[in-house]
Amino acid sequence: MKREAMGLIVKRDDGSEIVNYDNPSFPSYIYDGWVKPHVTWERVPHFHEDIEIVSVKSGRMAYSVNGRTVYLNEGDTIVVNSNQIHYSMCVDGETAKYVIFIIHPGVLMSSVAVEMQAVRPIIDNQDIPYIRFHRLNEYGEEIYRMMMEMPDLRHDAFQVTIHFFQLWEIIRKQASHYLSGEEETVSDPRMQIFKTMMNYIAQSYKGNVSLAEIAASANISKSLCNTLFNQYVGESPINYLMHFRCRKVAEYLRSSPMTLTEIAALTGFNGVSYMSETFKKFFDSSPRAYRKQWANVA
Repeated sequence: MKREAMGLIVKRDDGSEIVNYDNPSFPSYIYDGWVKPHVTWERVPHFHEDIEIVSVKSGRMAYSVNGRTVYLNEGDTIVVNSNQIHYSMCVDGETAKYVIFIIHPGVLMSSVAVEMQAVRPIIDNQDIPYIRFHRLNEYGEEIYRMMMEMPDLRHDAFQVTIHFFQLWEIIRKQASHYLSGEEETVSDPRMQIFKTMMNYIAQSYKGNVSLAEIAASANISKSLCNTLFNQYVGESPINYLMHFRCRKVAEYLRSSPMTLTEIAALTGFNGVSYMSETFKKFFDSSPRAYRKQWANVA
């Protein structure tokens, strides 16, 4: 795991997350974590090829998946499918603790036969953006128990692989009623349009970006642009842009000795004062206080 990426969701230019794997040679990330308002990893829309599994240890939290909010209570588990737009959220301002397990589905693909029989029918199925397991429902207790074991296994790739196969068998059982196996799956064109606009913002955030330019990047109207951002991430395109810039500010604060003036110039802000005001809106901390806090992290 790269220390400078701890607590951040770092993206590629197309908006997909660069998962901060525990070991660069094995595509798995396991963390015994928490979420509360204004942390850098709350409400950050992203997607990745990896499967994301989260079990709530205490408190209450929510996940937004393709614009739909899923509430999770203590003992609940959510499985977010490959390439879905998602992010975590606090509920009622409270702190929730959880175990998160992110792993690339390629770990399951020991052969073409296994890939086509047991993996592709789920990860390529647009009707399964996520699967929720209530703790007291069928399979809920079993998947929760296995997730609670994952942090102790995070550095043992073989044991993580065994557990992933076992978890995947439960996921297959729960997903079985979605799988007809008869119709060809096509991606949601509106999601692809939204991803195009996410990509545009990632490429252009350093300059002056308008709503019209964001909409034009996907050849749609400003009205539809607003609709899609509110559908998938629950905020306006401009608010998303400002949040994106502030996450870039956080990355520079944590990984470089640059001055605030230099960081403001690199992240599209017209001056330190405006950058600081906007940063505090999203992270409830000034840039200076945030940098000091990070400097004290072991």
